[in-house]
Amino acid sequence: MVAMNPLRLKTDDDFMRRALDLAAQGRGAVEPNPMVGCVLVRDGNIIGEGYHQRFGGPHAEVNALRCCDNARGATAYVTLEPCCHHGKTPPCSDALIQAGVGRVVVAMADPFEKVDGGGLTQLRRAGIETELGVMQEEACELNAAYLTRIRTGRPFTIAKWAMTVDGRIATHTGQSQWITNEASRADVHQLRGRVDAIVVGMGTVTADDPMLTARPPGVRTATRVVFCAHRVPNVQSRLLQSARDVPVLLVVASEIEQAAVAAAEKRGARIYRCASSDPVAMIHEALDHLGSLEMTNIMIEGGGELMASFLNAGAIDQYELYVGAKVFGGRDALGPVAGEGFAQVAEAAALRLVGLQRLGENDVKLVYRGGLKN
Repeated sequence: MVAMNPLRLKTDDDFMRRALDLAAQGRGAVEPNPMVGCVLVRDGNIIGEGYHQRFGGPHAEVNALRCCDNARGATAYVTLEPCCHHGKTPPCSDALIQAGVGRVVVAMADPFEKVDGGGLTQLRRAGIETELGVMQEEACELNAAYLTRIRTGRPFTIAKWAMTVDGRIATHTGQSQWITNEASRADVHQLRGRVDAIVVGMGTVTADDPMLTARPPGVRTATRVVFCAHRVPNVQSRLLQSARDVPVLLVVASEIEQAAVAAAEKRGARIYRCASSDPVAMIHEALDHLGSLEMTNIMIEGGGELMASFLNAGAIDQYELYVGAKVFGGRDALGPVAGEGFAQVAEAAALRLVGLQRLGENDVKLVYRGGLKN
C-alpha cells in the first residue's frame, strides 16, 4: 500500500520510524527470519512501502518495489541491511540495484554470516549512496530475538507471569484464577500464538493439567515443552492426549527411567534427554537443542521453581508481567520466582523497562529486558 506522505514525514528518522512500524507487522509470521520494513521516498513523498509478511515470502524491499511504478533515483529506507545471497528468495540488494534507487538508508547491519556487510558493499559498488545506523537502537530492539539466535544459536526467552499488585501469583491456599482481567488473558493468548515454544515444568503440568495452546490459534503453533527433572507427564494428561495434534517436547533428565519416557513417546511426544539432571545444566542443553530446531522465541510460563532455574542460568532475555488489580497478602502466598533467591540487592538481576501498556480498565502489562546487549 502506498501512502503519499499523510503524516508529513520529513527526516530520515521519520521515514525509518515508518519502516520500523511496518516491520513490526510481520511479528510471529516471519521467524526465524528477522522482521524488516522498507519505505521508498522521492522528493519527500512516500512512493512505495512494504514489509516481510511471512517466512519464505518476498522480503520487504521487493514488496515495496512492487507497489511503486518507478523507484529510479528514490531513497530506500530499510530497517535491516538488504540480503545479498540466494536463499528462499533472490537477493534484495540486486532488486534495489536493478530498480535504480539512488540512496539506501539502513537502520542496522545484518550479522547473519551470508550477509554481514555484504549487502551494503554490493550497493556501494553499484554506485548507490548508503547510510548505516539511522534509528539503529530501535531496530535492534525490534529484532532482539533474531539477534540473540544469530549470535548465540539459542532462542530468545520470554518469562511471562500474571501477578497481583503485591507480587503474588496465587493465594495462600493456591487459588490463582483469575488474577488478571479478560483483556490481559487475551493478550497472553496472542503472545502464545506468535512464539515457537511454551515452556513449563512438571509442577505446572501436575497442578493444572494445562493445554498450553493459543485460543484462538495464532500465526504460529507453539511446541509445548516440559522440563522433566524427576518424572514425565502422565499418559492421561491433556498434553500427552493431544501430542499428535499439537507438538510436545519433553526435556528429560538423565536419571528418568526409559520405560516412562517410552510410554510418553508412544503417545506422540518427542524426547530430548539431557546428559545431566542439574536444572541449570538442563536449561543450557535444552536451549542449544531448541536453537538447533531454528526456534526464535520461546515463552516460559512457570512455575516458580522453573523460573528460578532460568534466572540462575542467566537465561531470561525478556520479562512480560501482567499485573492484576488485586492484593492477596499472606506470608505463604506464592511469588512468581522461587528458589533461594539473591542474598544481596547488588546481586539482583538488573532490568530496563521497554514496554508499558494498560489492559482493560485496571490491569497493566510491563515488559522488561535484562542482560541483552545489542
